[in-house]
Amino acid sequence: MSTGELLSIEPLELKFPFELKKQISCSLQLSNKTDNYVAFKVKTTNPKKYCVRPNAGIVLPRSTCDVIVTMQAQKEAPPDMQCKDKFLLQSVKTNDGVTVKDINAEMFSKEAGHHVEECKLRVLYVSPPQPPSPVQEGSEEGSSPRGSVSDNGNATGTDLSTASRAFIERLEPQEKSLEARALISKLTDEKNNAIQQNNKLRQELKVMFVVESERSGNNETIQSVSPVFYSYEIQPEVANF
Repeated sequence: MSTGELLSIEPLELKFPFELKKQISCSLQLSNKTDNYVAFKVKTTNPKKYCVRPNAGIVLPRSTCDVIVTMQAQKEAPPDMQCKDKFLLQSVKTNDGVTVKDINAEMFSKEAGHHVEECKLRVLYVSPPQPPSPVQEGSEEGSSPRGSVSDNGNATGTDLSTASRAFIERLEPQEKSLEARALISKLTDEKNNAIQQNNKLRQELKVMFVVESERSGNNETIQSVSPVFYSYEIQPEVANF
């Protein structure tokens, strides 16, 4: 806080929670410590970057006035988050009853013999406030969530979740076992069908050889004939148990 004869200024550092592409504002409070009207004026080294409302005004005796300083949205951050911008707040005692319209540059001219107080304000960039970390429902801050037991002795909360996970883990191997059994049953049926097809082909070939033997007068017995038939194997799929 500035301890000038006319105005008390708080704070003496303009702190902006810096964020890219976002307008940021901070405020100053001016307190008139005298029984006189005090006029003030705000200047900055980088006027295109900031908007000050009001940038000039009158503080009534023993009263306060708030000044809002807004930094325009920035496209890039300065090196090391250091800002060289500065502000100058000038204040001067004036006649009673003056208004903002009566303020002019002549009032703040030291060459004209006016007693002008000056206060330099620094600009600082600070980290934006972090949102609070979420707290799990039903648990107190700083403690881990716990299950509870109802009046009838049944487990609730985390105990039920743990029991549910254990039940599901027991079901998963059973489900996999059922899938494996179904796959084996399917392969077995396909294999049986293949065997039946081979037996059917054998019978048909035997009949064909008997007919041909009777037509050609061949006296060789059917048992000596080794007919050729086709067979195939079904490779079982890989099952994960």
